[in-house]
Amino acid sequence: MISFLSIRYAWFVSIFCLLLSLAACVVVERPGPQSEQRLRETASLIDEVKTFGKTLGIEPTEALSRIATGDRALSMLWFWLQKAGTLAISVSMDIRMAVGFDAAREHVPVEQVYRVDGYSVYYRQGNEYADPRSAATPSFAAQGIVRRVNVILHEDLHGDANFDLPWDVEEAVVTPLGSLAALEYFKHKNDAENLQRAQAAVNEGRQISRQLHGLVQEAEMIFRGAPVDEAKEKVLELLSRYPAYQSMFQRQIAGQHALTVLEAKLSHDLAYFRYFDAIATLAERPVALKALIAELKKLPRHSTPDSADKFLQNLGAEFSAASD
Repeated sequence: MISFLSIRYAWFVSIFCLLLSLAACVVVERPGPQSEQRLRETASLIDEVKTFGKTLGIEPTEALSRIATGDRALSMLWFWLQKAGTLAISVSMDIRMAVGFDAAREHVPVEQVYRVDGYSVYYRQGNEYADPRSAATPSFAAQGIVRRVNVILHEDLHGDANFDLPWDVEEAVVTPLGSLAALEYFKHKNDAENLQRAQAAVNEGRQISRQLHGLVQEAEMIFRGAPVDEAKEKVLELLSRYPAYQSMFQRQIAGQHALTVLEAKLSHDLAYFRYFDAIATLAERPVALKALIAELKKLPRHSTPDSADKFLQNLGAEFSAASD
């Protein structure tokens, strides 16, 4: 029997699909000469970075292997929903879904997502994802080179030939590896300026990871001991004690309502940054990044956050014993 709850979510998704299909009927202008030049340069960069990735054991994929000029680009709108008053700490998020639309992200601005009773909702739009339909757009080409290199390597790492893990575990592994691989790329290029920026990005990721873990531990206790609406306010007040994470949180929820996104955003970010500091710590050991990637590829296909935690702890012990 189909429950009323299932019908409500089907209605929710159907309405969004309809709105996006209508909104996607916009005219996509061809990029100007400057944008076209940046796209050509980005196409060359993508080829070069994918080739470099192979030296680290990162098998290239078709993601971002073409550029979107006057053609439409398949963009994605992702939704993450988490039951109000809960956090996905040792289990996956309650609901994840995605809607594709035939236009670059900047041509279909989403105003906001209104409250879904009983759930926290966070959304994100993007043209870069691990799929052959993902194309480099003018907005991607306009981003800084450190960001572009990181994204190219990140999406290739998602290829099944590299990692084929449950979503939350895979993102938690791929996110730090993409940043560390970008660092190696700029070392390879002897690009001191961008190497410094890439190192700063790794340092920031580690700081966010540590602060997020601390915030989540406090938030879990608050949610257990107070009514949901009151608990949300208390958790938001805690953000100022975690400035690196707070900066990312506020930047990424721009246009969204903090109380509406809270549990979903914290759970989403935990999936991406759960192991960032732990894996970056492993990379500090006297072992090449290629060897670290090869070891991490041994993670069992059906790993859970807890089992992956143990895997990383054992790997750290092995590295320590080998260096003694």
